[in-house]
Amino acid sequence: MTSNWTPFTDGEDPDPRFTLANERTYLAWSRTATALLAAGIGLQVVGGTVVSPLIATVLSAVLLVSGGVLAVTSLVHWVIAERALRLGRRLPTPVMAPVLGVVLVVCATALIVEVIRMR
Repeated sequence: MTSNWTPFTDGEDPDPRFTLANERTYLAWSRTATALLAAGIGLQVVGGTVVSPLIATVLSAVLLVSGGVLAVTSLVHWVIAERALRLGRRLPTPVMAPVLGVVLVVCATALIVEVIRMR
């Protein structure tokens, strides 16, 4: 039995391809958030053997917080984009893309410096 339930009651149904593309984008961001969470946990568990425990803890916290924030913002972005599609408005700018890039560059730089320092 199929259901036509939708949380979006305003506007018109967009072309299903756009809705499905929006959903795929949301799922990609969710996978990225999951990867950040896994990296944060992994770094905390085994990172202290490669880098100093303080650096491992700080970077783990950054990755875990980033993963949590990305999970929430990706859901919010999906809702806003779906509503924009239904109302024929402009799609929102993905603000987390540059933030994620900065977080990854900072973490990678800190890890590289720490690994070189410990050798």
